[in-house]
Amino acid sequence: MDSFDYVIVGAGSAGSVLANRLSEDPNTSVCVLEAGPSDWHPFIHIPAGFMKTILDPAVNWLYEQEPSHWTAGRRIKAPRGKTLGGSSSINGHIYNRGQRLDFNTWSQMGNRGWGYADVLPYFKRCESRQGQADETFRGRDGAMTVTDIDWSHPLTEAFIQSCVETGIPRNPDYNGEKQEGVNYAQRTIRGGRRLSAARGYLHPAMKRPNLTVITHAHATELALEGKRVTGVRYNKGGRHGIPSEVKANREVILSGGTYNSPQLLQLSGIGAPDQLSQHGIAVKHALPGVGENLRDHYAPRFAYRVKNTDSINERARGLKLAGEVMKYVTTRKGILAISPTLVYGFWRSDPALQFGDIQFTFTPASYAEGVQSALEREPGMTVASWQQRPESLGYVRLRNADPFEAPVIQPNYLAHEEDRRVLLAAMKLARSIMSAQAMAPYNAGETYPGPSVASDDELLESARHRGTTTFHPMGTCRMGPSSDKLTVVDDSLRVHGLEGLRVVDASIMPTMPSANLNASTMMIAEKASDIIRGKAALEAVRLPDEAGSSAA
Repeated sequence: MDSFDYVIVGAGSAGSVLANRLSEDPNTSVCVLEAGPSDWHPFIHIPAGFMKTILDPAVNWLYEQEPSHWTAGRRIKAPRGKTLGGSSSINGHIYNRGQRLDFNTWSQMGNRGWGYADVLPYFKRCESRQGQADETFRGRDGAMTVTDIDWSHPLTEAFIQSCVETGIPRNPDYNGEKQEGVNYAQRTIRGGRRLSAARGYLHPAMKRPNLTVITHAHATELALEGKRVTGVRYNKGGRHGIPSEVKANREVILSGGTYNSPQLLQLSGIGAPDQLSQHGIAVKHALPGVGENLRDHYAPRFAYRVKNTDSINERARGLKLAGEVMKYVTTRKGILAISPTLVYGFWRSDPALQFGDIQFTFTPASYAEGVQSALEREPGMTVASWQQRPESLGYVRLRNADPFEAPVIQPNYLAHEEDRRVLLAAMKLARSIMSAQAMAPYNAGETYPGPSVASDDELLESARHRGTTTFHPMGTCRMGPSSDKLTVVDDSLRVHGLEGLRVVDASIMPTMPSANLNASTMMIAEKASDIIRGKAALEAVRLPDEAGSSAA
């Protein structure tokens, strides 16, 4: 049996960072198990290739969520990356950290060292921010290049101006001192190609002799001796592959993500006893919080017809697409080099609120299915809006004892009344922006849900039928003190009551950040790597107080 000091399960955003940082020590051996293939797929590296990879089983788990009342009984698709880089290899490459309140809340929940001033140095260590930036908040030397979208269009400019008319200011850096405002999105693109965590962290580290990466390695169970985790069992080649095992001399680190990390714990007999017994799994360590606390962002999208200009819809077919392909090949620019959403905005559902609770996005394109995988043929544009910090709690549980079956995923979108209130405010905000004067020359009418949908009940009904995930699941191995019986890991990310096992990915987030999750996931792994190696934490950043939020 092969043995290593550390065995990391999952080569996604967190696993790639950990593999790099832990293998910096030449006296330490590291093994990474990845269920998917290498990230050779060409559509991974073309920024607009997300429209293909989001549906491709070669690099995507293609999970589905369970039906619920507030999704009108639909099974919403829940794509997750299954390749080196994980979801950072198939996502919309948006870089969005969140606001100070998010991380100060984590700290106030009993997680020492996870306040905003504590985690900011790790955000900075991760990134190489291009262009003008406040050096207090932004990093310049990290592995992940962060650039502004450099592709503009009359519709994006009009939308930003409409936001300003609505009272939302232009903010040159929503990852800087303050999030609130509107601007072009920041993304992890370098040289016109996607910069996944694998490209930024893992591939450079794979040149080291002390790092071993095994692809097509589907983890099936953790090996335990009493209360110590000693290794990982996996099938090399998937369901019909070769049963194998690798030993961890120091620790096993789960970085499979919000769905796969709790699933592997449960398959290994670690979880809620009543749920495990339903599937004939012997309880090796009772931990009722495993798989609970699932949260995700739920977004209805408004679609509009366009007049007096074109949209991406027309540029993405026929001779115009051929021209865009040639442009990308020769210059790495054009629509193949852009992100699924071009403009990002952050605002409040109520003027009396101290901190923003709404996020919205805009793109000069519209989609046939209401999702970002099939463009309509007619000129169109789309605005999506959602609640940043949902209260509704869902879960991830085993479907059966088969490690190759997808887990049960139930986010329980909009179950909490507060979520419905904020979502309604977000939808009304989106409409008010689209009806502002700057959009008038281009807005040829709302096609979904349509102007006849006006009351609160009608708007919520449209959200039930066409709302979708924004691909930001978190929380299923929640971090917190052991006195809270529904937490899974402590603030050093060690699994409560077990030795030799940590979880390092978005599943440990106690509450939802006001953001997309890739930036925070990489930050978590950067900080975790120092904790695991026994290094002193980076010095907290002393910040001026922001409207009542905590400062170091």
